[in-house]
Amino acid sequence: MASLAGVRLLVRNTGTFRNSISRSYLRGAVTNLQLNDRSFHCKRQTATKLIPQDTRVKQVRQYSEKPPLTVELIEQRVLLVLNLYDKVDPNKLSLNSHFINDLGLDSLDHIEIIMAMEDEFFFEIPDMDAEKLMRPADIVRYVADREDIYE
Repeated sequence: MASLAGVRLLVRNTGTFRNSISRSYLRGAVTNLQLNDRSFHCKRQTATKLIPQDTRVKQVRQYSEKPPLTVELIEQRVLLVLNLYDKVDPNKLSLNSHFINDLGLDSLDHIEIIMAMEDEFFFEIPDMDAEKLMRPADIVRYVADREDIYE
């Protein structure tokens, strides 16, 4: 015999919006199935007859994608992250300024900057590559290479 869970399964398989159907309506559908002596394995058409057409929702598949990047956009984002870092002097900051020699940062600050870049661009930078990224321009080039952006 059909059950409430069985009708919910039928409702889910027919593409209806489950939250808009009340529990009492589902119980009524179960009762109708039992009165008509239909088993749980009824056809999909039968299930759609039990559900009003105004509750049907068009199913749309949505994809997520990162916004397209350009070298200029990467430069702006890198400089923005560095400007927001409290130990970096914005007056001394440029794309070619060295983190340790020009900006006066230490190795721990360098690690924190690399971690901030990982959070900004949503990928992990291996330690071997992070040791070579000593200027904002190096980070821009690394991110552009990683994202296959060539201009």
